Amino acid sequence: MLRREGLRVNRKRVYRVYRAANLQVRKRIKRRVALGRGNPVPQVGRRNERWSLDFVHDTLRFGRKIRALTVVDDYTRECMAIEVDTSIGGTRVARVLERIGLQRGLPDTIVLDNGPELTSLALLSWSASQHVRLHHIAPGKPTQNAYIESFNGKFRDECLNEHAFDTIAEARDTIERWRCDYNSARPHGALNDRTPEEFARAAINQLDPRLPLCVGY
Repeated sequence: MLRREGLRVNRKRVYRVYRAANLQVRKRIKRRVALGRGNPVPQVGRRNERWSLDFVHDTLRFGRKIRALTVVDDYTRECMAIEVDTSIGGTRVARVLERIGLQRGLPDTIVLDNGPELTSLALLSWSASQHVRLHHIAPGKPTQNAYIESFNGKFRDECLNEHAFDTIAEARDTIERWRCDYNSARPHGALNDRTPEEFARAAINQLDPRLPLCVGY
């Protein structure tokens, strides 16, 4: 990120300062998972070809549970929305997807797990009416939804674990600011150290580069 700002820096020196200032993200203790090869996630070749979505759970400072619905474009790695509330049902999921679609169009396929909200009649009816294929992964196989699992890990490490929210409004504001920063300022290794916005602009040359892609949904 310093080099992207035009600074000529030495990697080892920056790393020493980074460690001395205790800037590294705390590592989570990973759960032990069953060994197995699993199925590789197919590659995608264009924007809006496939989205992934999932839920992330957290709590407010006084213990009330909240949920965050995360939606990611598997090709550009853009996070189009993070919907935060105490409860998010199938109808709400469909409304969020419809809202995103009005901004950028809908995908061919959405990859998701088998939670009750994501197998509800409301979401199935919406997908049929919009001609969007819902690909439900096999139960107990999160690696089949690897793109959203990777994003959610960053979201938890860099945002949720770094803040204690007092209210839903505070959580929504902080998470939305993190989402915009992720899309517009955070270089992504899989995108050749470009941000998701930069990669998306390259993928849609007709878009005016002066327009921001991070829209508050």
